[in-house]
This record gives sequence, C-alpha cells and structure tokens, in this order.
Amino acid sequence: MQDLSDTAALIVDMRDNGGGHPASVAYLVSFFLDPSQRVHINDLIWRNRGTTSFRTESFWSSPTRVSYLGKPVYVLVGPKTYSAGEEFAYDLQALKRATIVGEKTRGSANPGGLNELGSDFFVVVPTGRAENPITGGNWGGVGVRPNVSATSEVTQEAALALATRDSKL
Repeated sequence: MQDLSDTAALIVDMRDNGGGHPASVAYLVSFFLDPSQRVHINDLIWRNRGTTSFRTESFWSSPTRVSYLGKPVYVLVGPKTYSAGEEFAYDLQALKRATIVGEKTRGSANPGGLNELGSDFFVVVPTGRAENPITGGNWGGVGVRPNVSATSEVTQEAALALATRDSKL
C-alpha cells in the first residue's frame, strides 16, 4: 500500500479471488479508512454446537502506516469472486468507500464445513453467518451487486474510464 499511496485512483481486481479470512479483509479495508478512527467492519455470528445459543466474532479496522483517503477506489468483481473476496467488496460498498464494478458475485457469505452423508456424498452446512454492521445483512445467496454493471470482457476498461473521469487524470 505504501507504493500505491501516491496514485490518483486505485483499482482492486477481486474477480478471481476465492476467499480468505475475515481478519485479513478487515486489515485490507483499514487502508481505505481514516487510521485515527476504529471502524466496525463485519461480524461472524456462530451457533454454539449442540445448543441454541450464539456467539459473535467482531472484526474492526486497524491503524495503518499509510491510508488511501480522499481518492477514488474501484473494486472489480465477477462470478468467480467468492467468500472473503466478496466480503471485501461488500464492506467497502457498505462503507461508501469504493465503487464496485463488474458482474454479480457468487453469494457465499456464510462459513461452514463439509459433512459426509455416506456413499461418497457430502454437504456443506453453514455453521455461522456474516453480518455487516451497516446493512444488518450480507451477500449470502444473492451475491454482491455492483454499483456499475459490466460484462467480464469490459469490466477493467469500465473501471479505468471511471477512474480517469473521477480522479481528473
């Protein structure tokens, strides 16, 4: 991020991002926020196994050495953007800190695990749910909906045109 801090606009390509950890998302989102303010990024709500009770794991921004404030940010997404890649786009969109460009994402918001059913059949069962503190919801089943729709063939060009226009390049 230090090397990118002097640019006029930033395009982050998440189109082939298959996921990661919510703590990594919160850290990356932190670069686009005011480092002097702690911001609530996302929660994971987990069901306590064998009970009807739940616990919440919260993710917050961290102070960063550099920040990318006051400049346009564009996040490219598409059908291969998954899980934490979707969360990154969703969180920046909810924070009104980035313009999301591309096609709707896959809609995988809720963490889960693989469970064997027998005879080589498996099912993924969600064990928790993501909940954004701004929207009160998540992108599960519906995907992240871009602010600017563009087919995969022209997503990058559309973001470049926006960046050129919005950053006064």
